[in-house]
Amino acid sequence: MSSTPVSLPTAQVLRDRIDRARAACAAGGLDALLVAPGSDLRYLLGVSGGSHERLTTLVVPAEGIDAQPILVLPKLEAPGFAAVPAEEIGLGLATWVDGENPYQLVRDLLGAGGRLPRRVAVGDMLEAMHVLALRTIDPSIEQSLTGPVLRELRMRKTAEEIEGLASAGAAIDRVHARMGEWLRVGRTEAEIGADIAAAIVEEGHTGAEFVIVGSGPNGASPHHDVSDRIVQAGDVVVIDIGGPIPSGYNSDCTRTYVLGEPADDVRATYEVLRSAQQAAVDAVRPGVTAAEIDAAAREPIEAAGLGEFFIHRTGHGIGLDVHEEPYIVGGNDLPVEEGMAFSVEPGIYLPGRWGARIEDIVVVTADGVRSVNTRTHELTVLPA
Repeated sequence: MSSTPVSLPTAQVLRDRIDRARAACAAGGLDALLVAPGSDLRYLLGVSGGSHERLTTLVVPAEGIDAQPILVLPKLEAPGFAAVPAEEIGLGLATWVDGENPYQLVRDLLGAGGRLPRRVAVGDMLEAMHVLALRTIDPSIEQSLTGPVLRELRMRKTAEEIEGLASAGAAIDRVHARMGEWLRVGRTEAEIGADIAAAIVEEGHTGAEFVIVGSGPNGASPHHDVSDRIVQAGDVVVIDIGGPIPSGYNSDCTRTYVLGEPADDVRATYEVLRSAQQAAVDAVRPGVTAAEIDAAAREPIEAAGLGEFFIHRTGHGIGLDVHEEPYIVGGNDLPVEEGMAFSVEPGIYLPGRWGARIEDIVVVTADGVRSVNTRTHELTVLPA
């Protein structure tokens, strides 16, 4: 891991996000949100935190309720939140120690001032043992998920967030530009992957979230990791890499390489893929649905008789999580809006032979689309 410090949003940004979360909570007919550690907590406080067997949760009352947001956490975890500008954002802290009941503490906060909480949303990723314990402490409170509330805020990026994604995209582009340093015949996928992971940190990330090196037949598995397979002359190699930069925003970019002169069928199939990825990017603009973007990617591949080999959705949203809303998939009739950011990554996977994928992160603009990745889409030929 890198020693690069994690950066926090300004107090004003955090306060604005909390205010918007409170408004969305009220609009959803909820009394409060119980936000779990992870990316949702980082979105609202700038720090991800942790939970495990000890409950940590941010209690966010709905707009109109005369109560401040309060972070409930074990006293031993409090130093991890020292950088949060609690006073400036109007955040209260309620710590507990082993032997005390944190679930009763949360219930008491929800009912402060004689309030009778009826509907509370709990974090999507809050551990089941915490969710069930909260339910047991007051079975009269109806529970739902925070996801439908917070995703409406998080999937529409601000200018600051978009620049975070652009910085992450530029950093991962610099890694792809260096691929010839490591991707060579005679090396294992694992050796190549270790060098790529180190370069991801060198180029400005806090860590490598994932490194896929799919050589030859392994490239036909979209979520292949790395293996001890030795890269051979003539291999087509899928490299899918990414991770967070200090602001917490992620990169995710895939390019396909070949070791030595590619066969004619490789070039022809790859050209179908390249045209499909470009068609999907060209389709992005405000008002177009996620399903229509997915269809734009599929049409050229299906026309070439290769539709059965495109076996996943066209894209996923990205931000503080590598995968988040919106999902670019058939059946999703969500119209994309300015500020939404997602991958466009069609692939063609020929079992037992090879695979290829091209992936960029794009942002919906007022009148079209902006890609944060600028590396060539051409099939990159490296020396055998």
